[in-house]
Amino acid sequence: MYIRRVSTGNKATGESYFSYRLVRSERVGGKVRQSTLLNLGRHFSVNAEHWPLLCTRIEEILTGQRVLLPMSMPAVIEEAAQHYAARLVVTRGEAPAVVERTASSPSPQPSPSSPSSNPPVYQEVEVDSLALLHPRSVGVEHVGLHVMAQVELIDKLAELGVNGTLRAAIVGNLIARMAQPASENATYEWLRRESALGELLDVDFETMPLMRLYRGSDALLRHREAIEHHLFERLSGLFGLETTVTLYDLTNTYFEGEAAGNELAKFGRSKEKRSDCRLVTLGLVLDGSGFVRRSQMFAGNAAEARTLEDMLTGLHAPPGALVIMDAGIATQANIEWLVAQGYRYLVVSRSRQRQFEGQDALTIETQSGQPLQLQRELSADGREVRLYCYSPAREQKERGMVGKFTQRFEAGLQKIVEGLHKPRAEKRLTFIQQRMGRLKERSRGSAQHYRIDLQTDETGETVTALTWQYCPVEGTQATHPGVYCLRSNALNWDAEQLWRTYSLLTDLEAVFRSLKDELGLRPIYHHRSDRTDGHLFITVLAYQLVHLIRTQLKARGIDDSWGTLRGKLTVQRRVTARFRQRDGFTLHVRKSTEAEPEARAIYDALGLDAAPGGTRKLIR
Repeated sequence: MYIRRVSTGNKATGESYFSYRLVRSERVGGKVRQSTLLNLGRHFSVNAEHWPLLCTRIEEILTGQRVLLPMSMPAVIEEAAQHYAARLVVTRGEAPAVVERTASSPSPQPSPSSPSSNPPVYQEVEVDSLALLHPRSVGVEHVGLHVMAQVELIDKLAELGVNGTLRAAIVGNLIARMAQPASENATYEWLRRESALGELLDVDFETMPLMRLYRGSDALLRHREAIEHHLFERLSGLFGLETTVTLYDLTNTYFEGEAAGNELAKFGRSKEKRSDCRLVTLGLVLDGSGFVRRSQMFAGNAAEARTLEDMLTGLHAPPGALVIMDAGIATQANIEWLVAQGYRYLVVSRSRQRQFEGQDALTIETQSGQPLQLQRELSADGREVRLYCYSPAREQKERGMVGKFTQRFEAGLQKIVEGLHKPRAEKRLTFIQQRMGRLKERSRGSAQHYRIDLQTDETGETVTALTWQYCPVEGTQATHPGVYCLRSNALNWDAEQLWRTYSLLTDLEAVFRSLKDELGLRPIYHHRSDRTDGHLFITVLAYQLVHLIRTQLKARGIDDSWGTLRGKLTVQRRVTARFRQRDGFTLHVRKSTEAEPEARAIYDALGLDAAPGGTRKLIR
């Protein structure tokens, strides 16, 4: 076994370069010929002086034997030898019925009782010589490739002109985001050190440069619209999705670092309470089943209400499609735009005025078994229906919130009163008014329910007493806890249909939780705007695949979160078992560990083989 340098030319560009191959000499038919064991590529980086040492170490690993006089082994050579030996087992290994041997070794004879199509192979081995090598995860990779095939994503990339190496990088990015969400740099290490995805794709991720993952992200972003349209069309065909319901909402995520080179990275209101970091905002348009129709990145300080038109334009939703959104987006201008475009809407009212009359209400039960009362009214002009909803569970929560902030406000007032009795305390009217202003600002609206009287001395400049009275304002959270109002121009829908349709918006909140907590949407480590957008888009595509998996499993009674499913799948590994045989040869068997019962249940529900990658054998 030795390394050969070969001069190669690119006919398209006229470029000439050297590539490297691991070869060996064999006597075939009385002649000595060279056969290529492994193509090492053009970027093979081991110095020529170390080639003999590398080849010797590869032979040692494959035969399971050490040379008589061990040589000092640099770490880089050991790492390369382990990698290429593992690649030889994967690429040169054959199916169980056929194994590779040297020309002088006898061929194994099949058992007469075995089927001729796949006869079993028996070898006599030394049990104590067993060594388990090169463990790699395979479960999430197996399932991820399956759903990619279902939506024909890899075929679509090829159709869009994305070359094979970039397609492999894109698949690596997506599967890694599903299995081990992290930065692209951490993804690169996972693909090289922990995953068997390369085996399943016949791609050597260990020699793939990191920059190729970034190039894959760039390629995805260039074809964003076509990919999103293709995925939704395929998903619609798989599940018969109706495009009459559209959910729209936004979330934001923060940067690690200043992100000074990203023009969209802005300070804003962080939903993760990271006001110390710059943000970007992700907008999603989904259908009623939770699949993404469109995504877009906005500046971190983008006003939610101003993004609706940008996101819905060009969706080609059918006439009368219903758009569901929360109060932050449901401005009067947006509602008027929806009506002008032929959409219907179902939104939370932005009005702070609450009302509810229980005697005319319809009582239903939520999915969690909680009672809910609904009161449906038509607006005065007859163009809109108002649905007033009362939830006892929500009332309990809001009463607790009101009680918390009123107690905090009264404690602040009492502290001011106590200061008035201290001889050296500041008592000027302007100072006390400033303290009260700051207290009201922190009261979360509780201050509106108090009548406060300040008494001063005869000069009118010094406060002598402060009193207050709690007078809850009618139509607020204090008088109508647990009440909220929905607005819609779907006049022919009844109260229960309106509410149950609006409850789909809670699924959108679950989408954002999955993106952030299970698929690594936050934080962002990129500094360039396009790479940031690529990070978000990869996360959205990974969510599409995860949601497809969960939807199929849910139909078969498996309703676990993705985090739970991932934990069940990641325990399965592909491992190489190495034995010494009685005849002096070394047997390598590369296969997946037996799936645990929970993982097998997932495979069965999806119609997948529980032994991904099959079995490969090599005898040296």
